[in-house]
Amino acid sequence: MNTSAETEIRQLIDLWMQAVRDRDIPRITAPYADDIVAFDAIASLQFKGRAAYQAHWEMCMGMCTGPMVFERSQLTVYAEAELALAHWLNRCGPEDDQSQCGYIRATVAYRKAGGQWQVIHEHWSAPFDMQTQKALFDLKP
Repeated sequence: MNTSAETEIRQLIDLWMQAVRDRDIPRITAPYADDIVAFDAIASLQFKGRAAYQAHWEMCMGMCTGPMVFERSQLTVYAEAELALAHWLNRCGPEDDQSQCGYIRATVAYRKAGGQWQVIHEHWSAPFDMQTQKALFDLKP
């Protein structure tokens, strides 16, 4: 594993997490490659391209009102010179009603191009109950 690349990915994730907490769409989507393919936990089966995924983020941020919780735990990064993978658990929800906060899973793939790391794939998911078909947001790590 490349420790320099791992450090760069961890820093990129920290900046990206802050951009989400700030609801700053340009900073959220800045690391996305033009040809990103994303699987999000809500709305569509997949998003192809930065513009489509940016529109999704705009919709998501429009639904968030008031202070939000967006916290990462159990981050693991695998990084080489030009490819990297990270996964973590993410707790999110309204800060003023933390009983509504839940954990979702994130997996992100990165490619280094022109000296810059770009997100080429992002996958957010929530486990669900097979019998009820309902998401299980109350699970804890």
